[in-house]
Amino acid sequence: MSVRKKTKPLAVIAIGGNSLITDNRHMTVLDQYRAAGETSHHIAALVKAGYRVVVTHGNGPQVGFILLRSEIAKDKLHQVPLESCVADTQGAIGYQIQQTLENELRRLKIWKPAATVVTQVVVDKKDPAFKNPSKPIGPFYSEVDARQHAERDGWAVREDAGRGWRRVVPSPKPREIIEEPVIRALLESDVIVIAVGGGGIPVVRERGGRLRGCAAVIDKDAASSLLARHLGADVLIISTGVDYVCIHYGKPEQRALKQITLAEARRYLKQGHFADGSMKPKIEAAIAYLRAGGKRVIITQPHLLEKAVAGKAGTHIVP
Repeated sequence: MSVRKKTKPLAVIAIGGNSLITDNRHMTVLDQYRAAGETSHHIAALVKAGYRVVVTHGNGPQVGFILLRSEIAKDKLHQVPLESCVADTQGAIGYQIQQTLENELRRLKIWKPAATVVTQVVVDKKDPAFKNPSKPIGPFYSEVDARQHAERDGWAVREDAGRGWRRVVPSPKPREIIEEPVIRALLESDVIVIAVGGGGIPVVRERGGRLRGCAAVIDKDAASSLLARHLGADVLIISTGVDYVCIHYGKPEQRALKQITLAEARRYLKQGHFADGSMKPKIEAAIAYLRAGGKRVIITQPHLLEKAVAGKAGTHIVP
């Protein structure tokens, strides 16, 4: 059942974890808070324009920080399970977005609350990804240290593009959002919702419906697309580090895509224009949303949100 209302369109806005870290010199919690505030400034403008909003976010760098702290402290404290890292970042990043967004709304004299929902997302325990861990997480290691972790802690490890060895984990597809009824109830109460952070805390269903966390990372854009489909969102907005999606990226014939159809997006994807771990999952998320009846996907930088919604910036993908 959709939570769409005729007078207030619903936007699901997916912001990347890297959007909170502008460069290697601005990685502290305060730096991330300020970056969240800049993004919230533009989200608040959409709320003022009449949109109901659900915000989702990535957490890749932040999970890496937690794992690094855990590694440094391993002789004194217990290791932190991966699913707990995701939960930790949902709370921390959700707090930053929630507080900065409410501050921006107060500045605009809009008295609307925001709430963060710590969100579990069900994956299939038989998903092929569990047999082929491929998502690099956490810090880089020497080959000796990586193999020690593999033997001692049961990690899957691999060499990462000549930069060192890293832990790799499964990245299964999202199937069900456990807290979806809570998200719906908050939207019906006119609350701005921050949810499915980092793609959601990955859980599997055991016999009798019992839930159990698992060591995996769910793609944030895939989970955001699933949520947008289930909520009947009017627009899925995916923020990234470029103004437009491009084909022939990095080549002399590079071309920005300002508006394309679902069929064109599928063709460009099949032709291999979009890189794994970069633009490819965003295009796949857009395709899944539009195939399920979605109206429009926008992909652009956070500071261009208002212009993009007005049709003056960003890549627009339509049915």
